[in-house]
Amino acid sequence: MFRFGSPEYLYLLLLLVIMAIAHYVWTYKKRRNLKKYGDPSLLKSMMKDVSRIRPEVKFWLLQTSLFFLIIALARPQYGTRVDTRKRSGIEAIIAMDISNSMLAEDVRPNRLEKAKMMVSNLVDNMHDDKIGMIVYAGQAYVQLPITSDYVSAKMFLETISPSLIEMQGTDIAAAINLASRSFTSQEGVSRAIFVITDGEDNEGGAVEAARQAASLGMHVYVLGIGNPAGAPIPIPGTNQYIIDNEGNTVMSRLNEDMCREIANAGNGNYIYVDNSHSAQEKLDKYVQNLSKSEMETSVYSEYDEQFQSFLLLSLLFLLLDLMIMERENHILQRFSFFTKKN
Repeated sequence: MFRFGSPEYLYLLLLLVIMAIAHYVWTYKKRRNLKKYGDPSLLKSMMKDVSRIRPEVKFWLLQTSLFFLIIALARPQYGTRVDTRKRSGIEAIIAMDISNSMLAEDVRPNRLEKAKMMVSNLVDNMHDDKIGMIVYAGQAYVQLPITSDYVSAKMFLETISPSLIEMQGTDIAAAINLASRSFTSQEGVSRAIFVITDGEDNEGGAVEAARQAASLGMHVYVLGIGNPAGAPIPIPGTNQYIIDNEGNTVMSRLNEDMCREIANAGNGNYIYVDNSHSAQEKLDKYVQNLSKSEMETSVYSEYDEQFQSFLLLSLLFLLLDLMIMERENHILQRFSFFTKKN
């Protein structure tokens, strides 16, 4: 298994993006300013020792060097030893609605971010449990296969956004059915599906899916997030809201009756999520009350550091950058290394 020992350093990769943007802006302005002094082809003939290619090559060599340096700082590691451990816990699948309606801001900062914070807190309280994540809108996909790697779980959680699924809608049944197939094959383990939704089931069949999951020994809990009175849905990157074909603002309303019906059919409970902390307390309580079963888990107990290779690559590209000059060297031009003098 591959992992980073210090993944927080990976945020430094954003600096490389900023540097690349700044470089191209500076280069564009520089070339535009040169045109003010005359014809570019004439200026080029007057500045024979100035190269347009070398600065670009040097810049990207430096960028590559910094990239490998950041990877080295993040301490890439490979698992070298696998141990089988027995743990007493549950298996939980989080099925998170990521339709556009989850961007409504009747719950702060918005419905989706509130849901992500609750799941993050849930993961923090897990010890010997396994967790998996499913995202759904008009379709359902596995975001994280069931695992006991909580670090990876929180990293995958941070990447969840409505842009992951193009087909809009809210197919809760598809999410529950996919969750039912996403548990391990180990017998005698308590299994729970936590459906997070704003309660707008556009496709139908969710109650039947929950009932089927319950017949297999699973518990289906539903976290209804939002205001039953409704809230407008913001358009990302603008100050506007989604409107219908008639020009009216679309209001997303939490359907609590449907949420309760799904939870009852799934032998679980319904939790209403608002701006208070009560929903988090109920969620943690329900998880703790689930019977813990002994599970066998394969975990990597030893990791080998791999940063040395990336550090070496960083130094190599830095050396290449230092060896290349932005201007032609007149001293070196006196020597002919590859041509034969007559």
